Amino acid sequence: MQLVVARIGRAHGIKGEVTVEVRTDEPELRLAPGAVLDTEPASAGPLTIETGRVHSGRLLLRFAGVRDRSGAEALRNTLLIAEVDPEEVPEDPDEYYDHQLMDLDVVTTDGTAVGRITEISHLPYQDLLVVERPDGSEVLIPFVSEIVPEVDLGEQRAVIDPPPGLLDEAGAEIAGGRGTADGGPEAGDGKAGA
Repeated sequence: MQLVVARIGRAHGIKGEVTVEVRTDEPELRLAPGAVLDTEPASAGPLTIETGRVHSGRLLLRFAGVRDRSGAEALRNTLLIAEVDPEEVPEDPDEYYDHQLMDLDVVTTDGTAVGRITEISHLPYQDLLVVERPDGSEVLIPFVSEIVPEVDLGEQRAVIDPPPGLLDEAGAEIAGGRGTADGGPEAGDGKAGA
């Protein structure tokens, strides 16, 4: 099975190093010197990591055969893909690979069916589970322990405890509105805030 483990950023210096946006919880394993990675687009690779180091909080990599800035710049925005055994699991029991979460049934803590996970969206500050509902609509579920307290791979389901409004806009709580002392609309004006 193939997993995206990083995206190549801009060139760093003049000797072929590049910054990378790490997309794995195990960079020391997946992005170690000697690792051979497939690429997207495929025409850019495969790439063999020659050296790696951290500079000012960013991971810098140099690939075999890339010796100058122009060669490094040509790799910008290339995805690095590692081949992973489908049976392999992360060391931390609270972490999951994307393929483990795909197609899991999503239910609330009271057992109400919500839908099925169709995609995992990796954002800078948190991951989102993209859940397709039975009616074909989608809902985005923040993949944090407060909202997704349980993932049961054996039962092929994820249990969620959604805050008000996550699944149904009618249950949403309005925050920061102007009007009455409780933040709701003025009596009789028919609109929230002004």
